Amino acid sequence: MTAPADEHVETDQPLDRDPTAVQTEAPSPDPAAYLRGYHATAAVRGAAEMTKGAGYVLRRALEQSVTPGRNTRDAQRWWRHVFTRRRPQWHNEHEIVFETPIARLRDFSQGSTDDVVPTLVLPPQAGHDSCIVDFQPRQSQMMVIREAGLTRAFTLDWVGATKATSGTTISDYIAVVDRAVEHCGGEVNLVGDCQGGWLATIYAAIHPEKVNTLTLAGAPIDFHAGETPIGASSRVMTQRFGQLPYRAMVAAGGGNMPGSFVLGGFIAIRPEAEIAKHVDLLRNLDDPEAIARYEAFEDWFKHTQDVPGTFYLWLVEHLFAGNELINGELEVDGRRVDMRAIRCPLFLLGGATDHITPPVQVFAAADHVSTPADQVTRRTAPGGHLGLFMGNQALRHEWPPLMTAVAEHSRRG
Repeated sequence: MTAPADEHVETDQPLDRDPTAVQTEAPSPDPAAYLRGYHATAAVRGAAEMTKGAGYVLRRALEQSVTPGRNTRDAQRWWRHVFTRRRPQWHNEHEIVFETPIARLRDFSQGSTDDVVPTLVLPPQAGHDSCIVDFQPRQSQMMVIREAGLTRAFTLDWVGATKATSGTTISDYIAVVDRAVEHCGGEVNLVGDCQGGWLATIYAAIHPEKVNTLTLAGAPIDFHAGETPIGASSRVMTQRFGQLPYRAMVAAGGGNMPGSFVLGGFIAIRPEAEIAKHVDLLRNLDDPEAIARYEAFEDWFKHTQDVPGTFYLWLVEHLFAGNELINGELEVDGRRVDMRAIRCPLFLLGGATDHITPPVQVFAAADHVSTPADQVTRRTAPGGHLGLFMGNQALRHEWPPLMTAVAEHSRRG
């Protein structure tokens, strides 16, 4: 139970190409066929996990049949842990230094006056709370950054969309990033996780003079590289129906993309992982540490927040479907976003088993910037997508050398 759902490890070997495996080659010319194969395989795996789980539950019940009260108490405890969710929390010492309707800036510098370039993190923005970058007291990306010598550490915290902020645009997000950079002193080490990575890349291309180093983790820069269910689905939907399905979801959310819809999509991609997680909970009902890990992850994963509808539809059209950041066609406020303007040291981190953003989508950034080859660093962590930002393995073994290298570029004087 130490790994989040996205790091569920498959041990069976398929007889033919596995559509659910992380793909690194060019996308299939028929994304619809890929999706059919992917979902068929996922359904089989989900059914197999369900059967295995049901078998365990039945066997456990029979073994405890001599004490029927135990079965009842276990069921009540399991039910309570599965369905009792709390709002996720930030854990380490920090202060909120400014707040807007769409984002807050949190300062983890803890009073540091070190003469070092400040570091600004842009967390994922996919219907979940930004506190994934400070997931637990000892499981915190922000603390890893500080421990590497980057003691002036900041992160933006995306505020869930409301009816009043449903019209938020990409320009609004670029503006709030720029305000955060100016608060930090006008130059930062920019770190972008997942969606925060492409936002960081756009910002760095527009304002290269304000970015000392750029670090991208699990970030879809080339949205069409490799093969993923999200990428294939967006191509199929837009080719057949344009933005109609996405507009319908936004309309159902009252002008915003409901975070619950995003969560449902993530679960549908790996249903076997969701089933296994809850069966594993039953296996560990008497292990307080395992229960604490389960609850910490579920509190974050199942607590959703909406994404502004205007912004969501923009990114579907221009990034997921159009892939305009890579092909050079992206425009923000009438200005073309040219990744070749980025010349700073570039640090790239991908997850070997990442089924959301395979490493090839992250590493593509190196081919489109002007950063010299000897100033580009690529690392591949053994885990999956969410583990890149909050998993113990990545935080202990992948992030420290990356941030230490960033710190070497950040000393002033």
